[in-house]
Amino acid sequence: MAGEIAEHYHDRPLTIVGVMIGSIVLLADLIRLIEMPLRVELVQARSYRRKSTKPGPLVLNLDLLSSDVRGRDVLLVDDIFDTGRTLWELVPQLDELGPASIRTAVLLRKKGRCEVAFQPDYVGFDIPDTFVVGYGLDYNDLYRNLPHVASLDSEEIGQEAGP
Repeated sequence: MAGEIAEHYHDRPLTIVGVMIGSIVLLADLIRLIEMPLRVELVQARSYRRKSTKPGPLVLNLDLLSSDVRGRDVLLVDDIFDTGRTLWELVPQLDELGPASIRTAVLLRKKGRCEVAFQPDYVGFDIPDTFVVGYGLDYNDLYRNLPHVASLDSEEIGQEAGP
């Protein structure tokens, strides 16, 4: 994916905007692999609450952006494309800030769950409709630190883990 992104932008300055918190691991790996001038920014989006495995109302916060994206190429990076609502709502809000272009990248795209007429530009992997954790993705603030992506078994959902 990093190679495709670098090829598309051809060394043009790029602003990579990570969607907090789940994209952090992917964001860190991408910026180490993309050898071109870039800025890194963050925004926040939340739709899962506590122990839920179903998205709820989406809450967006673009106040974390510390630099102007006007006239710059922007790559919006998220962890998973599930219903698609996060990117569907974030792209127009970022577009209001006047970037030259906006493209999107996700680590995972969940099959059969999309609720919007939108698809990410770059996808690491397509996965079946299962609840996954690891590599930045969590369940109830757990499992983000796993170095891999794993499917959470139904008996693990709803259990308290950790202290």
